[in-house]
Amino acid sequence: MIDIVRSTKHHYHEEDWLKTYWHFSFADYYDPENMAFGVLRVFNDDVIKPGKGFGFHPHSNMEIVTYVFEGELRHRDNLGNEGVILPGEIQRMSAGTGIIHSEFNNSGTNELKLLQMWVLPEKNGIKPSWEQKRFSKEERTNTLLPIISPIQNRKGASLGINQDVYFYVSFISGKEIAHSVAGRLAYIFVISGEIELNGRKMGSKDSAKVRGEKEISIKSKGADIILIEMPPE
Repeated sequence: MIDIVRSTKHHYHEEDWLKTYWHFSFADYYDPENMAFGVLRVFNDDVIKPGKGFGFHPHSNMEIVTYVFEGELRHRDNLGNEGVILPGEIQRMSAGTGIIHSEFNNSGTNELKLLQMWVLPEKNGIKPSWEQKRFSKEERTNTLLPIISPIQNRKGASLGINQDVYFYVSFISGKEIAHSVAGRLAYIFVISGEIELNGRKMGSKDSAKVRGEKEISIKSKGADIILIEMPPE
């Protein structure tokens, strides 16, 4: 079964410095029928104004993945980690027993566009950690490039996560890509462009919840996507 959620159905939230679409219940948006998808607890599509961002705030017992596709994100935390994440770069933070961090648009002139995704860990109380890595457009062109995978079963040069979850990104241009999801869930988001998912059309900012499919097929004349594969519910 494939449940497509159109871009207009995601919950929109706006502040003077932030425009965001929340795919699941978050902050003051509460829908008991839309709390999460499998172990994917949060999927936020953020646009942050120049020089603005999230001040220091705490997290615990959560795996937090950030994917920047436009602009510059500056990260700081109480463990001494600091970095600027550029387009095509991925950040993975295990909040574990507790971490305090801030995230700001590093530019004073340009908007920052990113995805922030939270995954429930396999177990609570792990040691907090943080890492980031760059992946080029060439690496993800016409293939599903693994950028996050389980720490105990890493794929390629991907970053590790404390859960049986795989994050893939792809720029699909005139090709069809097949991926086995037998016995697992998949969440697909079209960052830009248009795709066909098992023959069904999806536009920019549409998402899809995949359950009970053996294989998915994605084709496009030109689209950036992210795919999150995870254990069954």
